Amino acid sequence: MRRDLTARQRQVLLLAANGNTNPQIAAWLDVTTQSVAEILSAAYRRLGATDRAQAVAIALAVGELGVHDIHIPDQQREAAA
Repeated sequence: MRRDLTARQRQVLLLAANGNTNPQIAAWLDVTTQSVAEILSAAYRRLGATDRAQAVAIALAVGELGVHDIHIPDQQREAAA
C-alpha cells in the first residue's frame, strides 16, 4: 500500500526532478544539504524507490508529480524541434 508524499517531500522531489542538486535545493529552501538528503530518502521509502530517477518515475506514474511540472531544458527542446 502506497502512502502519499508529504508536501515537503513533493516539493523537494520536484526540485530534484528539474535537475537541481541537493546543495542547490538546500540553498533554495534555506535548509541544510543533510535535510534535503533526509527528505529525499523519506520520499524514496514512501514511493518504494531506491534512487532519485526511480523516485521521479514512480511519482510521475502514480500522480504525485505531473508531467507538466518537469521543465525541459531549452537545449533539449531545441534539439527535439
